[in-house]
Amino acid sequence: MMKPDAVSPSTQRAVPGWTSLTVIAAALALSACSSTPLPAWNSTPIAGGQPAPGTVTTKPASGPSPVQIPGIGSPGVVATPVETVPLQGSPLGGWKESDEVAARFPDPERSYATPGLSAGRTTYTSNAELGQWLRQLATPGQSGTKAELVTAGTSQEGQPILALLLTRAASTSLHDLDQSQRPTVLLIGQQHGDEPAGSEALLALAQDLKQGPLASLLDKINVLLVPRANPDGAAAGRRSTANGLDMNRDHLLLQTPEAQALAKLSRIYRPIAVFDAHEFTVAGRYLEKFKGVQRYDALLQTPTTANVHEFIAKASTEWYLLPMQKALTEQGQSTNWYYTTTRDPQDLSLSMGGVRPDTGRNVNALKNAATMLVETRGVGIGRAHIQRRVHSQYVALASALQTTAQRTKELEQVRNYANRDIASQACRGEFTLESQQTTEKRRVVFLDPQTGEEMQQEVDWHSSVKLNPGPKRARPCGYWLAGHATDAVDKLRALGLQVLRVAEPGNLLADTYQEQERSSSAKSDVLGPGQQSVERVKVGLERVAIDVPEGSYYVPLNQSLANVAIAALEPDTQSSFFANHIISSLNDVARSMNNPSLVYEETE
Repeated sequence: MMKPDAVSPSTQRAVPGWTSLTVIAAALALSACSSTPLPAWNSTPIAGGQPAPGTVTTKPASGPSPVQIPGIGSPGVVATPVETVPLQGSPLGGWKESDEVAARFPDPERSYATPGLSAGRTTYTSNAELGQWLRQLATPGQSGTKAELVTAGTSQEGQPILALLLTRAASTSLHDLDQSQRPTVLLIGQQHGDEPAGSEALLALAQDLKQGPLASLLDKINVLLVPRANPDGAAAGRRSTANGLDMNRDHLLLQTPEAQALAKLSRIYRPIAVFDAHEFTVAGRYLEKFKGVQRYDALLQTPTTANVHEFIAKASTEWYLLPMQKALTEQGQSTNWYYTTTRDPQDLSLSMGGVRPDTGRNVNALKNAATMLVETRGVGIGRAHIQRRVHSQYVALASALQTTAQRTKELEQVRNYANRDIASQACRGEFTLESQQTTEKRRVVFLDPQTGEEMQQEVDWHSSVKLNPGPKRARPCGYWLAGHATDAVDKLRALGLQVLRVAEPGNLLADTYQEQERSSSAKSDVLGPGQQSVERVKVGLERVAIDVPEGSYYVPLNQSLANVAIAALEPDTQSSFFANHIISSLNDVARSMNNPSLVYEETE
């Protein structure tokens, strides 16, 4: 049996002491966790007066400057039969890009040569070709780089979800990866099947890391690439997974095997940073609403959800976003914050990416990884500008890898501090239940669909950078779960949380949830109301002593992923397990307001 004092925060490697902070708020945090060393925050200098994120940064339409980043050579092409699927590459009906618009997006100097980018192709790299490409790279070579092909899971239609691990550790085993003291970076492509540029870019990056000019980065970091997280969607040219769910809204609920596969990689390899490659719509709703088409090459966003540790948010913005924007600008690429618009033709507002803990960007940040969303111009234009689109992704993701290699020590210190700081907050302080976007006026540049001239428009802008903090709630010591809440338990463990099974009856002081109001509604999203229904409930808290039966479960919050548990188990949010029918009754979960004297089953 295991007594309660055996419950401890996730262990991390010891880190050297840090010098004093320039950030007052972080200094205040020290009083709450005095044994945790703090980093001196060295903000990234912005050379040459680089504009802040969100500013239109672009060079003249005559074309990009010469390529300066590594990876200029053309990799070889895997020779496989050309398949008739995936059914991608068909432009959106109703709009044909004019020559004047096309002239603004010239091809880069480098020509990328993945299977799907071969001359004469009308489809992108097929699932079979992708697997062959990765298997070829996993073949042992003479460079000292180890590569392992990892099957992270299986899609709903039976396709393997493949990852490639690249390292210069002694081997690809977890023990040797840890002993190498190199952090791991996770790169994810094509969560949405109709967004192929990220997948093609990751294939090119994988080759350049294995045996090309990016290989030296592996002296400092390990890289785990998932070129195609949604192989079924890619084969059909469809955004969603086979069951119609958007897997990039499923990283907390884990209702799709595709999201489960990514959670498994995160749990096993503990990436220090996660980058998610997507593409955005060029015309479509923007042409309908704003009479223009998209101007920008790349739209970028850092994590923006309640309870992300402030140092994780700062690292994502200052150490990754600003250098990435600079790298893209130097390549003649225009950038802005990521934004989208709803499907409602009367809604003339723009919204940044969501603030709920459901996307990969936000959930991985709650796991204390730096994260970024990289979206490039592509949905609805077929194969137009595909070389430039892939180049945008390549430049952005190569910048992220270079930043990680340059800041390995600082990133490890930030993560270790965040892990310990969050675990130390159990039983005290508060958390934010949910945050909301704020609305401001903002000028955004579109292109005239015929002349290609820039069109500045002032819009209502729903900002995810400036958040309106919602209600706060006292942070419990942990959560009790009923013995039959096994689906919730399995998902929490899949997310990486420690969940203990009670071995002997006991009791604890708990805040129980008392229902006050309930309604069913469509799930709210920055794209508009979703198809899935959620149970929205208003609750009050009642403090009582409750009996804890044998076979029930306890989720301690003195662990580094405590904020993931909060996002899942507080019932009165849209993203919670209760709202999404994973926990069926408010009686199946309670907030432990003391450290209970319980006996738990032994764990490995």
